[in-house]
Amino acid sequence: MRGISASEARELLEEKMGPAKLLSLLQRASELREKRCGNKLDTCSIINAKCGGCTEDCAFCAQSSSSKAEIEKYPLVSVETIFKAAAEASAHGAKNFGIVTSGRIVSERELDDICEAVRRIAASLPIIPCASLGILKEDSLIRLKESGLRRYHHNLETARSYFPQICGTRSYDAQTGTVLAAQKTGLEVCSGGIFGMGESFGQRVELLETLRSLNVTCVPINFLNPIPGTRLEGHCSLSPRDCIKIIAVARLMMPDTGIRVCGGREKNLRDMQSWLFAAGADSLMVGGYLVTPGREVKLDMQMISDAGYSL
Repeated sequence: MRGISASEARELLEEKMGPAKLLSLLQRASELREKRCGNKLDTCSIINAKCGGCTEDCAFCAQSSSSKAEIEKYPLVSVETIFKAAAEASAHGAKNFGIVTSGRIVSERELDDICEAVRRIAASLPIIPCASLGILKEDSLIRLKESGLRRYHHNLETARSYFPQICGTRSYDAQTGTVLAAQKTGLEVCSGGIFGMGESFGQRVELLETLRSLNVTCVPINFLNPIPGTRLEGHCSLSPRDCIKIIAVARLMMPDTGIRVCGGREKNLRDMQSWLFAAGADSLMVGGYLVTPGREVKLDMQMISDAGYSL
């Protein structure tokens, strides 16, 4: 199913909707989600396996070269630490587990350890191993796949037309090229972005249209959590209703794609977090994020149950 046009998507995002019109939008999105997966949802969890010291200058990131945020910095954690985190995520009911590292790329030695961790997870745990390791070449992606990796994560972050305002140390072609390289190896791809960084309504749709054209497996939707010390410190432009509309429009544009709500949902959705499922999301990141905490996993599991869904 193709989904709505970019022009209709922009009109929906721009429209000032009253409660009745918003509920009508959510009904459309929810019906598409239900056709895709019924009342079944899934969750994922990540480990920040290498933190800080990044050479990239992303405006939103506490680990970037431009950030003055006070964070704990550490090299790649051990294979055992990664495995234990995956086991804990699995015990909490997560379907996917992502190994995330800071930096543009990983070294060969780091890749060796990550491949070993992936092998252990794939062989021993009922959880799908995923990774987000920066801009990798095809040979490295093949090594990861042969080790048991199922899905590679690489966010585009924002629209091509707005990307220079957010990151000046890599090109947008490098972003999309990484997605295409991962797909070429046969890996599933999880790719999305962050909303609320100052982009226009049109640029929000532009990002979603790019993701649709790339035919990614899953689109993670993040909302800016402005971290003190980053270039976007103090920037806050989204209301809970804005967030709900973004999720709904993403579902209407991509009826057959996974829509996963991730970072920034606690801060931006506030008391409307449970609405994200009615808006068309079919998955949720639980637990902590990269340098900011999430909320207790049991609270998210209770929210899923209370809303009438199951894993």
